[in-house]
Amino acid sequence: MTIEGRHLPVLLKEAVAILQPRPSGRYLDATVGLGGHAETLLIDIAPTGYLCGIDRDAEALAVAKTRLSRFGDRVELFQGDFAMLGAIAAENDWGPFDGILFDLGLSSFQLDDADRGFSFMREGPLDMRMDRQEGNKTAAELLARLPEREITRILQEYGEERWARRIASRITEERRKQPLTSTAQLAHVIAAAVPRRAWPHRIHVATRTFQALRIAVNDELTRLTHGLQHAVELLATGGRICVISFHSLEDRIVKDTFRGWARSEPPRVHLLTKRPVIPTELESGSNPRARSAKLRAAERC
Repeated sequence: MTIEGRHLPVLLKEAVAILQPRPSGRYLDATVGLGGHAETLLIDIAPTGYLCGIDRDAEALAVAKTRLSRFGDRVELFQGDFAMLGAIAAENDWGPFDGILFDLGLSSFQLDDADRGFSFMREGPLDMRMDRQEGNKTAAELLARLPEREITRILQEYGEERWARRIASRITEERRKQPLTSTAQLAHVIAAAVPRRAWPHRIHVATRTFQALRIAVNDELTRLTHGLQHAVELLATGGRICVISFHSLEDRIVKDTFRGWARSEPPRVHLLTKRPVIPTELESGSNPRARSAKLRAAERC
């Protein structure tokens, strides 16, 4: 099976239905990834609709370029951070857009690559960077230099980890003996720190810690706030913004941002989803990684 075939875009039908793609429209996929959502949008906006796409991950973007090459000059892809969306759009003369999509989840392509260090299920370097060309600190480097109290804060705030203090203490204890450089090492430390009776039933004991570190390494929440502010400025009147999140903190930022825009005077948007759209039981059953997804949308006034 191809890489694209292994990756299932989450809430695809729901997102497309809300964006209402139309021929000759202009759309932006701010997290193009492997191109799953973008491909469907490009089909729906044929023959003259245009799509711009960006992503931080050069490796994923290379796959998307191959996948979307058949659409020719109707698609333009750019490696970049959506936190810098305003500057990227100005530089490339993009916008205004009739629809903008953010899909904040990791792809199977990223999770399944042991060298990326996102998953505790595979032995690999403790990296976790979305963009390995940026020179950002890896998860291993963060754990090597951060004080225990800061590691605790990250696990509590970003991972909502009940055992954050014990895990942080165990990490600082272990790093005195040897550097923590692999996913397997860290998973073992976490498992040893959490009492066996307290291990969660539905998720791996290391899930929240790995998630928290990934958010910290990539500064995901700050980037999301900046990206949304740029995106609303790039929406045409009547244009729609759709955000798929996979973490309660991401969803809270999206919800509060959309509500703030809707309550401003005059309103910048009106809400299309008073409550988040979630995957059907069928989708969650066929794609377990979709279970935590939430979709929120708004339309530019």
